[in-house]
Amino acid sequence: MAITDPIGDMITRIRNAQERGRPTVASPASTLRARVLDVLQEEGFIRGYARVEHDNGKVEFEIELKYFDGQPVIREISRVSTPGRRVYSQVKEIPRVRNGLGISILSTSRGVMSDAKAREANVGGEVLCTVF
Repeated sequence: MAITDPIGDMITRIRNAQERGRPTVASPASTLRARVLDVLQEEGFIRGYARVEHDNGKVEFEIELKYFDGQPVIREISRVSTPGRRVYSQVKEIPRVRNGLGISILSTSRGVMSDAKAREANVGGEVLCTVF
């Protein structure tokens, strides 16, 4: 089955697993998903992830979710740029999430990075999602 929006699919899987209080969630593997997970791990929103290869040749990421006092660390995660409506932002117009308490994840010419690193590197790009 082909997925039209792989990042949106992964975000929905994470959101649903946290609603149910699951410690881990599986998501099909891809390079872009790995880069987004790297940013989430660097910013402390997930514990980590591992690449798992199954016998049938299918490769998945096993994402370890993070909780604090029984509540998910990710309170809100949403897709900004979709396949039908791309959202690009210049470096001066990168959105701040909840006055800097959350992050925006951007796909830039220098790779996938958080909004703070994009401002530091002085690059804009496609706003993939916001996390709080």
